[in-house]
Amino acid sequence: MPARLACLSVPLFPLAARLRSEPDLKGEAVVVCEGNGNAARVLAATRPARKAGIEIGMTLPQSRAILPRLVARPRDPESERSAREALLEVADAFSPRVEDGGEGIVYIDLDGIPALARGESSQLSAVNCQLEPLVTRHSSLVTVEQQLGRELIIAAEKASLPARIGIASSKLSARIAASLAQSPTVVPSGEEASFLAPLPLARLAPALEIADTLERWGLATIGDLARLPEGEVASRLGEIGRVLHATARGIDPRPLEPRLPALSFSEGMDLEWPLLTLEPFLFVGNAALERLMRRLESQALACTRLEVTLKLDPDGCDARAIALPAPTRDVKTLLTLVRLELEARPPGSPLAGFTFAAHPDRPRRAQLALFGPPALSPDRLATTIARLASLLGADRVGSPRAVDGHRPERFALARYEPPPPPVFPPPGKTGRGLLAVRVLRPPVELEVIVKESGDRSVIAARSGELSGSSGSPRPASLKTRASDAVPHIDGAVRVAAGPWCMEEGWWSDSPDQRDYWDVELSDGALYRIYRDRRSTQWFADGIYD
Repeated sequence: MPARLACLSVPLFPLAARLRSEPDLKGEAVVVCEGNGNAARVLAATRPARKAGIEIGMTLPQSRAILPRLVARPRDPESERSAREALLEVADAFSPRVEDGGEGIVYIDLDGIPALARGESSQLSAVNCQLEPLVTRHSSLVTVEQQLGRELIIAAEKASLPARIGIASSKLSARIAASLAQSPTVVPSGEEASFLAPLPLARLAPALEIADTLERWGLATIGDLARLPEGEVASRLGEIGRVLHATARGIDPRPLEPRLPALSFSEGMDLEWPLLTLEPFLFVGNAALERLMRRLESQALACTRLEVTLKLDPDGCDARAIALPAPTRDVKTLLTLVRLELEARPPGSPLAGFTFAAHPDRPRRAQLALFGPPALSPDRLATTIARLASLLGADRVGSPRAVDGHRPERFALARYEPPPPPVFPPPGKTGRGLLAVRVLRPPVELEVIVKESGDRSVIAARSGELSGSSGSPRPASLKTRASDAVPHIDGAVRVAAGPWCMEEGWWSDSPDQRDYWDVELSDGALYRIYRDRRSTQWFADGIYD
């Protein structure tokens, strides 16, 4: 006997998902639109809106012209995702083999369900199913499959999803049966071909070029295609034609593809006696993490988030979540992160048990180069970044990015992703190296002896005591204000180049105005310094190497 399949279908799925999220709109004239502005078109409409004359494909202005008080909502991907998961959960409650068929469609394998496995579905042969144009009339005999279909509809309605059910031995037959107004609709086993025969060929959804070919052959219904010899169709249309011919005869060319359940990886244990200190817990936790990472490795996965649940003595629970900068399987790194987390926030009670739960993700991959330098190992890089984040803080690890503005100390921190290595090794440097500046962050405050431009008098600039002058002050001597400042700067200025003026936020009440100088001291050291015009203070901004 061929396998029996049920198709759980939600008509007008985008609208049903929206009404599930906004139940107050039920009974109102509501449309779900796709597009922007006046170009938005109606994708689905409720029954009051359709009764008013609104049709699918109308623009939103056209719809409002017919019904001014129409409620319009855009398509909501998040609501549709939630509704899709809820529909799959309904199907999972009836069978372990469930296939996600797309928007609002789920296929359920009925084999193995106890009521059907006992042979009670044999009375299906007594059902006389005659197909009129898209309408199926059943006898009054209630079969086990019909009862199962009603239970599926009730379960879907509890999830706030109006569903229809079709049961047959092929996906196409079950899907078409689910599209009929009378639900549940059961197609007896072995009668799928006669059920599909009067339907138009468009129900097979053939490709455009295949549809044109079938139309030239004079075929109008699925039954016309099913009556042709299979070998002749396959020889002229290839593999696509063979699949269409099998589907037209009520035979699934592809088996049911059940979705994989969500992967859940967790390891833990209840301890024989409560632990008061951290070291014994880390000892037993290390073994649990090793088991957890071996399970992830067997599935070619890595841990991107580690959840730690601590069972406290006598009664209590403490849950932690450790986010990782990149997927990793390094046990030492994860154990270090657990240690730092518990040292920063001790649980406050003895530990009676624990559970480690890993959120899986695909580890990063790197393409090996034949001639160029080797790329960084993604796993080792993720481990190093995780250790740095645990020691310094996640907000202090990353790659700097320039920020729009003139102040050089401005920057943003982005996620560190190294560029791929070059295909060939870069050529060696033959010219003279460029002068580089080692930036001081934060800048070091200086005590500067200055000369007024055009004047040979020397003025001391201490703690912003420099008086205003019409000329730009020229540094003559530098000295760090703090005796323990690093680096320690002290000397007379031999050569000074500048000033280079920087002004930012000139439109504001307190703009940033600086004068930058490049100076060479008597000992040969080169520095980049600047004077803040508002505070008249001097700072060392960098050292030239």
